[in-house]
Amino acid sequence: MIAVVDYGMGNLRSVAKALETVAPQDQVMITADPDQIRRAERVVFPGQGAMPDCMRALEQHHLRQALVEAARNKPFLGLCIGLQMLFDASEEGPCAGLGLLSGQVRRFPAQRMFAADGSRLKVPHMGWNEVSPCQDHALWRGIPVGTRFYFVHSYFVQEHASQLAAATTQYPFVFTCAVAQDNLFAVQFHPEKSAASGLALLANFVHWKP
Repeated sequence: MIAVVDYGMGNLRSVAKALETVAPQDQVMITADPDQIRRAERVVFPGQGAMPDCMRALEQHHLRQALVEAARNKPFLGLCIGLQMLFDASEEGPCAGLGLLSGQVRRFPAQRMFAADGSRLKVPHMGWNEVSPCQDHALWRGIPVGTRFYFVHSYFVQEHASQLAAATTQYPFVFTCAVAQDNLFAVQFHPEKSAASGLALLANFVHWKP
């Protein structure tokens, strides 16, 4: 069973449908039940919206402990806010995260949001952008360097340990858009909205044996 964590935030149906497409033999369950998350073989942790609201919702649904356990002992995939919430804290709020990964979540700084031609870049960062893997990882199998994925976000992670970084993108500066540690992998972009490339990453996750 693949559990898609439901704490009331995010487009869970599209994530579940994408997983069903790449894993038709598996049971994909959208769940807010801590026991089902504990029983699942794999866990996907999506999210959209403001991180303080997401952390509050996670606590209200009594999912924190089950989620922390899953992130420590089974194949675990964080998506968008599901990446940011794994870190220590965010400037959005400010807000404490789950503290599973060491680092901070930063807002795109207004003074740096200019393209090479001097035009101002919009925040949130929204649309397709090239992703460059910076470590060899099973979830990048068959996905070329520079493949484009779909982003929607106003904050990005600054990890404290460089070995956490699994991929980078640029807007307008280079920042980490994917992290990996043991059985845990998380991305800032939305694979469920990233067409064939996103499905390839999800398929790799379904077959990943960390």
